[in-house]
Amino acid sequence: MKILVYEVGPRDGLQNEAAQISTQDKIAFVDRLSRAGLPVVEATAFVSPKWVPQMADASEVMAGITRLPGTRYAALVPNLRGLDRAVAAGVTDIGLFAAASETFSQRNINQSIDTSFINYAEVARAALSAGCRVRGYLSTAFGCPFEGAVPIAQVVALTRRWIDLGVYEVAVSDTIGVAHPGQVRLLLTALCSEVPAERLAMHFHDTRGTALANVLAALDFGIATFDASAGGLGGCPYAPGATGNLATEDLLYMLHGLGLETGVSLDDVFTASTTIEPLLGHPLPSRYVRARKAAA
Repeated sequence: MKILVYEVGPRDGLQNEAAQISTQDKIAFVDRLSRAGLPVVEATAFVSPKWVPQMADASEVMAGITRLPGTRYAALVPNLRGLDRAVAAGVTDIGLFAAASETFSQRNINQSIDTSFINYAEVARAALSAGCRVRGYLSTAFGCPFEGAVPIAQVVALTRRWIDLGVYEVAVSDTIGVAHPGQVRLLLTALCSEVPAERLAMHFHDTRGTALANVLAALDFGIATFDASAGGLGGCPYAPGATGNLATEDLLYMLHGLGLETGVSLDDVFTASTTIEPLLGHPLPSRYVRARKAAA
């Protein structure tokens, strides 16, 4: 079984970092991740610099990276304006993001869930017409910082809604890192009865130390795409000081130990992470990175 590791460090990871990373350093980071053999690198986001200053140089990053034939370079967009900028920059893999929790949707994008999907239908149509692949993120699928538990039926319905918009894949996301393996099994039992496993990806955070256990649970359902962030870049904004994204190195170490093929060089991802680490002002949270550095 081959597992696709969807690298989100340059976007989801860096956008939450307090230190401002230069455009050239971002480009070098993406290029190192490409050389590691990662099949997808989410390189940036075409969002308003007012709200996400770290992504203000999205066009410059996309113009500067060296695109390798075995890697797709994705970008997140919030609306048609962002899509136009992304397409002009040569992006062919587009990410759209909606929430499974009404309060989170209002707080995060100032829109109701229904309104967001109405708007995304237009963006998805335009992206598909431009020849782009479109991925849908469903955040707070396992819990909301404002509402708490999110009903499984709601997650299933919204996942189907994404599929109906023409996305090739839905990244079911544990935005605040509350998921545990029992919850993953319950949700995927329901989801996989409605949506083929190959149309699903899992986006886990390691806020409570359960991300790898959750990956193991998801593997049992035939899920073969997992998001991860090099070095564990990116904290959780709703749990200050806590670990955020699942580290790519930790995921690769476990998958390779299980004999699962990824096509990704763990050594090269480690190099990419430890090269950007001095620019962040804090140690990377990846357990693999910390252990390997300590043993050196």
